Amino acid sequence: MSNYTYENFKLMVNMFNIPAAILKVYQNDDGSCGDIIMYAINDVLEANYKKLFTAEGEEKQVEGVPYYHNMQKEPKFEDVCYKAAFRNEKNHTYIDTTMMYGFWTESILYPIGQPEGNVGYCLFMYTLNKSMDTGKYALVPPDIASFVIKTCLNLRNDEDFFTNMAVVTQDIREYTNSYAACIMTVTPDLYKFDVISECVRDNEICIKEIFENIPYEIVETWEDLLGETNCIIIKDDVDMKFYEEKAPRWVETLKENKVNSLILVPFMHQNTIIGYLYITNFNVDNISRLKETMELVSFFLSSEAANHLIMERLEYLSNIDMLTGVFNRNSMNVNVDELATKLKVNPRPFNVAFCDLNGLKSINDNEGHHNGDQLLKDAANVLKDIFEGDKIYRAGGDEFTIISFDDEQTFMQKIATLKQEACDPDWLYFAVGYYHDEKDGNLRLALRYADERMYKDKDAFYQSHPEKRR
Repeated sequence: MSNYTYENFKLMVNMFNIPAAILKVYQNDDGSCGDIIMYAINDVLEANYKKLFTAEGEEKQVEGVPYYHNMQKEPKFEDVCYKAAFRNEKNHTYIDTTMMYGFWTESILYPIGQPEGNVGYCLFMYTLNKSMDTGKYALVPPDIASFVIKTCLNLRNDEDFFTNMAVVTQDIREYTNSYAACIMTVTPDLYKFDVISECVRDNEICIKEIFENIPYEIVETWEDLLGETNCIIIKDDVDMKFYEEKAPRWVETLKENKVNSLILVPFMHQNTIIGYLYITNFNVDNISRLKETMELVSFFLSSEAANHLIMERLEYLSNIDMLTGVFNRNSMNVNVDELATKLKVNPRPFNVAFCDLNGLKSINDNEGHHNGDQLLKDAANVLKDIFEGDKIYRAGGDEFTIISFDDEQTFMQKIATLKQEACDPDWLYFAVGYYHDEKDGNLRLALRYADERMYKDKDAFYQSHPEKRR
């Protein structure tokens, strides 16, 4: 290596017309990767780095300083640099970094000679593209290409979306030799995430149940972490400590669930994260290959997840009352038809209730429709709190319908609670009619009885408060 001086390295990188640098990689005494220095760079890389990482009027040194002097420290990048410099491993990737830089990135790391003591060198080059160049995928190794093609074919099977995703998730778990793998979607404006498929070795745990105990705020932190990288990989305690400093609450949940290694790849759609591929306790022997494979797979999974979310949103809009967040009249009509048929064939105890807002028209006329809308929201929130797990519909302007399969005593306790919490004649006051069917299974008749009782309760209210009568 004595012939490889700074001057020689400088001549080498200036032979390239794309960004290129010689990286000087240090090895720690324990054999792990130490500092990585941008030892010699060409003019193209310097101009490119300053454009990407330097604010207007700001001066930053690029050559002769650690790579993280200008960009975020990146454990995965350090890993491949170390393997190139000390294990003679080449690395060629083409990945989506649009969330970080606004470009797709093709990068090459090439070993240079043999390390001298605790110092090794490698050549780093990259190109940036505003949009994906599908021709770049022809460069991936055959085994990776084969798995990606298999995934695409499985996604296009004639089965339904969830079945196809379950097959793909199982393939991913087996390919990565991991303990568990799952695919999830996120819907930020609804403040929720959903595990839509999972595969666990020997079905030992249920990932969906685990995530039910993890608040959305923790999942939300992943987006901030991914602002610094295109995917998150935790392969050992060093990586775990790195992310623990950035997201301690999340790492705490990993430790609680005995997660020692992790691959977390985002699904991108229109430069927005719409979901994740989540793989735990995987085989860390060939991280570079797994990383490249999962990044390619996630590109195609993103398209499927986006289509699913669009259909889910359309279904949501057609079935949910947008003002109150409960099911709407259309959903009620469909569900009542289906449930009436099922109960006729297989009767079982059920309960129904009609809850009508007294005085809504008076609020609208005297205090404005804004206050009337707020009253409807308050009414729906009370119903959702009390009748958790039951079907709640906004049947009309001021009328809500509830269908429940609680036992009669539990349901009556809910009705009593409702009457206690919604008894303010100047704001929230429900006229309530309810009916319990023990064995007949006649849903429509039960609804009629509940409706009749609700109107009797409403008449009693207006006799006591004639000024509220519409």
